[in-house]
Amino acid sequence: MDVSKVAFFVLVFPGFLFQFAMAAILEWVDRKLYARMQNRVGPLYTGPSGFLQPVADLVKLFSKEDLTPAGADKLMFNILPLVSLAAVCASGLLVPLWTIRPFTSFPGDIIADAYLLAIPSFALFLAGWFSSSPFSLIGATRVLTQMFAYEVPFFLALLTPAVIAGSWQISEIMNFPWWQGPWWSILLRLVAGTIAFGVAVTCLQAKLERVPFDIPEAETEVVAGPLTEYSGKKYGIFRLQKNILMYTGAALVAAVLLPSFHMGPVLGGIWLVLKTFFVVAILSVIRASFGRIRIDQIVVFSWKYLAPLSLVQFLVVLLLKAQGVALP
Repeated sequence: MDVSKVAFFVLVFPGFLFQFAMAAILEWVDRKLYARMQNRVGPLYTGPSGFLQPVADLVKLFSKEDLTPAGADKLMFNILPLVSLAAVCASGLLVPLWTIRPFTSFPGDIIADAYLLAIPSFALFLAGWFSSSPFSLIGATRVLTQMFAYEVPFFLALLTPAVIAGSWQISEIMNFPWWQGPWWSILLRLVAGTIAFGVAVTCLQAKLERVPFDIPEAETEVVAGPLTEYSGKKYGIFRLQKNILMYTGAALVAAVLLPSFHMGPVLGGIWLVLKTFFVVAILSVIRASFGRIRIDQIVVFSWKYLAPLSLVQFLVVLLLKAQGVALP
């Protein structure tokens, strides 16, 4: 493939610039919905209806002084924001958007995508671990504890449609004919897919560390958790990474767990974007509906409810697949 074409895919579309734009738009939508559900206005003055507020916030952060604590591991402290951002941007390249099979698509890409989405949590843990603040250390241990709680159910929820479709490739999962076959087969697929979707969205909320799963960055307890010592550009990169993570995570969940239709590259891309907005809207509703829970509560909730639920529906799908029921 031509080097210039690869550079365009990686840097412009569906690469970094497109992901940055989608992240800014989704953050604005999330903040407006969250504000409306709390009887507030939300972003208002920066651009039409505050549309440019997410961009203005990043510009402000990147213009502030960038400090590195004297007691921190300078190499790890400075490189971890970039590692985290690179992981989520690479994840976004694997989600089919404007073609049936993007140039980055390969068998097993859903596994690679799921692992790429896990790297930011490891980076956040290490960021707090290599900082010099006790608040950062407490936040880092919470990140790791919470990650062990939600990551397994999230993986199982993503693998359910892969087992049904008989492929570990995202583009083939999207093209699987979910609506063909006996009515009871379609019904079983829909039940399994609905359970997987609910588990995946809940786990994505925890992965993004949003209310009620914002325990690692609980400002009333540990200031900003693992990011307490970060400022300026590095803090801005972490914030940008989280916004892009919201886009890539929501897009992946929407791609494999919400219906797709053969509508051509343009309409298909628009449909995926609309599904992504739908997932983000659900995340906003969850954020506005609950209060923060304790770290022990999320562990109990994940291993008592999310993990068994995802495991049961995954085993049911495996049994149905073994009997040929899940096939159209």
